[in-house]
Amino acid sequence: MDQADQLEQVDWVDWVEVPAGTLLRGTPAEELAAVARRYADTGVPAEWYLKEAPRAEVHVPAFRIARTQVTVAQWARFAVATDRPAPRGPGVHPVVGVTWEAANAYCRWLGERLGIDVRLPTEGEWERAARGDDGREFPWGDAYRTGLANLVDLGIGTTTPVGSFPEGASPFGVLDMAGNADEWTSTLYAPYPGAPAEVPLTEDWAFDRHVTRGGAYRHDRDLARCARRHGAYEQNLEAIGVGFRLAAPAPAPTPAPAPTARPARPIDLLP
Repeated sequence: MDQADQLEQVDWVDWVEVPAGTLLRGTPAEELAAVARRYADTGVPAEWYLKEAPRAEVHVPAFRIARTQVTVAQWARFAVATDRPAPRGPGVHPVVGVTWEAANAYCRWLGERLGIDVRLPTEGEWERAARGDDGREFPWGDAYRTGLANLVDLGIGTTTPVGSFPEGASPFGVLDMAGNADEWTSTLYAPYPGAPAEVPLTEDWAFDRHVTRGGAYRHDRDLARCARRHGAYEQNLEAIGVGFRLAAPAPAPTPAPAPTARPARPIDLLP
């Protein structure tokens, strides 16, 4: 097996190309009270939703995002190469318990092998990949449906193989953007411009200040919402199910082939 074949089998990523477009980011301030009532049974305090406001139209340049989360098997190869502890769990499940710094180290390691700038998605990229071009509440639409994501209502109590819920795909075909593993982004928490005055400037109680998205198997349906901003609020990242997925710049456009010169036609001679 030559090196190219080995790289393809070991490090291949199923990239989804997300075109440049406008993200309807967050939640309109006037809808926050209704959102809190809709999910009151989850026990989430109403003030936790305030940091989703205000709704804004944000231009997001084109980028690539991995269709599924980084798996235990993928992380295991990185762990061997960098002398890190071996991960636990089935190889096709998402790796969890990964710090933000370690996730970035994996991105750099894989990027060097693939020759591209692999990184974590920004919070805006993540929400665009989950939400598409409209203001839908969940990756699959506006209504929550049990069975479209690995969340606490399924009662599984642990991760499932990545991509197990194809009917819960986002408009771009990205999988597991709700549930299974909570996902790191590259974005440090801060209030959105124009946020309600009650929104804290920092979340000093968080174990890490970077925003996570999507929720894990142990979370309720409120965290499946595309607009929901979350974080790593406990130190045991394995217990709370924190993992990640990859992003990269959009591929360079393929140059159009040069026009082929038309051969000159012979001049018809008059008799």
